[in-house]
Amino acid sequence: MIKVLPLESPKGKREEEPMRDWQSLSHVKWICKYHIVFVTKYRQQTIYGKLRRKIGDIIRDLYRQKGLDLHEGHAMKDHVHICLSIPPKFSVSNTVGFIKGKSAIRIHRELLGSKKMTGLSFWAKGYCASTVGLDEETIRKYIRDQNKKY
Repeated sequence: MIKVLPLESPKGKREEEPMRDWQSLSHVKWICKYHIVFVTKYRQQTIYGKLRRKIGDIIRDLYRQKGLDLHEGHAMKDHVHICLSIPPKFSVSNTVGFIKGKSAIRIHRELLGSKKMTGLSFWAKGYCASTVGLDEETIRKYIRDQNKKY
């Protein structure tokens, strides 16, 4: 966590004000968090049991490989909710496309036993994305509590 420079209080004591979870690159300080939802092809309810845990492992591994911070995630039977940080040097669409494409290939190869190299799809086209502002905790709670709604 980055902290603001100490401020002088009226009594001469130095106080530190923490900023949000700002991150930095060479010439920019940023905080870009997104709530992203993507669904399975034809909304088929295929994410359950051991497959659900392994899909979660695959997605987490791809985020680590890309160098992204995954704050919260939850897989339902037919869709996935994710709260993550994407640096300004990456676009949201390219990042989601990378995750959906690579995870579909790995799901087919590692979990479903497909040996084909092309035409593998697990996720539907498109996704839903919204920025996470000051209500991050509310969104993280919403993602965590998905099972209670269904």
